[in-house]
Amino acid sequence: MSDDTESAKEHELYNQRLEKAGRWRTLGANPFGNGFRPADLAGDIARKHASESAEQLEASRPSYSIAGRVVALRSFGKAAFIKLRDRSGELQVHVKKDLLGDQFERFQLTDMGDFVGVKGTLFRSKTGELTLAATEYLPITKALRAPPEKWHGLADLEARYRHRYVDLVANPEVKEVFLRRTALVRYLREFLDHRGYVEVETPMMHSLVSGAAARPFTTHHNALDISLFLRIAPELYLKRLVVGGIERVYEINRNFRNEGISTRHNPEFTMLEWYRAYATFEDMMAETEEMISGAAERVTGSLKVTYQGQVIDFTPPWPRLPMAQAVRQAFPSLTEADLKDADRLRAEIGPTLPESERRHLDALGPGAMLAVLFEHGLESRLVQPTFVTEFPTEISPLARRNDERPEIADRFELFIVGREIANGFSELNDPLDQKGRFEAQVEAKRRGAVETMDYDEDYIRALEHGMPPTGGEGLGVDRLAMLLTDSPSIRDVILFPLLKPEKR
Repeated sequence: MSDDTESAKEHELYNQRLEKAGRWRTLGANPFGNGFRPADLAGDIARKHASESAEQLEASRPSYSIAGRVVALRSFGKAAFIKLRDRSGELQVHVKKDLLGDQFERFQLTDMGDFVGVKGTLFRSKTGELTLAATEYLPITKALRAPPEKWHGLADLEARYRHRYVDLVANPEVKEVFLRRTALVRYLREFLDHRGYVEVETPMMHSLVSGAAARPFTTHHNALDISLFLRIAPELYLKRLVVGGIERVYEINRNFRNEGISTRHNPEFTMLEWYRAYATFEDMMAETEEMISGAAERVTGSLKVTYQGQVIDFTPPWPRLPMAQAVRQAFPSLTEADLKDADRLRAEIGPTLPESERRHLDALGPGAMLAVLFEHGLESRLVQPTFVTEFPTEISPLARRNDERPEIADRFELFIVGREIANGFSELNDPLDQKGRFEAQVEAKRRGAVETMDYDEDYIRALEHGMPPTGGEGLGVDRLAMLLTDSPSIRDVILFPLLKPEKR
């Protein structure tokens, strides 16, 4: 069918439904009305009477009042079966002219997708299905657009993401994904609240690029005539609060990074960041194990979760793997000395990378090159929960140097199914060291680096007032939700992911 023919058909159906809405109005029912208050929920009714026989229901004749969307309709002339869906589930309704009288004409104008209210008594149909025999039938909302032809199982991914409201109706399992996501976020809050953390809100518009190495979105404030950046991360504001005496603090926040889109990247995403005074990166790893394993059990009911055919075991403890050790596993020809030689590392990985990536390697020191080899050589192999530790200080501008080995930071990243899920470290609270790190970021930007932070003078001032030793961490809520809902793409766990405008 051509696009023009399809459009003409949709227009015809729209007009037919609009005409039915007008006929509802002449019958005394507002097609976009309000005021019907269902006393009961379809799913609750089904669960309550699941074990009762037809004879028991006939004896008790329980009465109920429900409302919902019509998701199935079978008409037999003077009688029909419809199925109503509300937030709790679905229930079959038997509509019969003998019981409804003049209200049956209202039913005859009903289409798939309409919202209606029904009052009636419960019985079992000949096939044994719990069914409400309608004694009152009230149109509530006329759906002017017809549902997709494949009402159950809308498959076009682009259409599903773009018209999520249709996706949720056509694919009930999608709603379950987002209910699981809600349960996850609720658990994360409970976990931290019960441990004395304080939830806060920090600015989403920043005057500097700060908190992470990433490209920002820019905007402009007209009244102040200043450029602003959408938040990359809330880190520096949350650590200011630790300076101010809020020793355990967290934020579940929306961040924005002007980067590519993929199955694991969306420009707008959700992070949990939390900071704890008098904690080290090792404390944060232990807390992360407890938090995420608890989340897996709460959301899925098990510590062993199947993700895209692989069983992920969240049972603590999880391995700790130093980055240098990981790189030598992936590139056995490298010696210990080679890991400190940027040219040697470039020679090892350069030929395997596309030209667009090779161009950026020349400015990288040995620490940054080590991270490049880890990313390309081993990251994707880390399927089970694994903490990668001993990150080079060169790529950790906000993390504390290790006391014995200043070239590495007291930092870790958590990887599951080859993806970074969390990043944490012992926070750098030395204002002199932090000043030097910021200056190095500015110099890197001067040399052409695009993913760097600005020099934040006020944050240095905050550190000069004194920040207690602190552990901090950021956790990708969307990526964790993907794992716990068996979703292959980050777009599957974001209700309205970013898409190109629809062509008209």
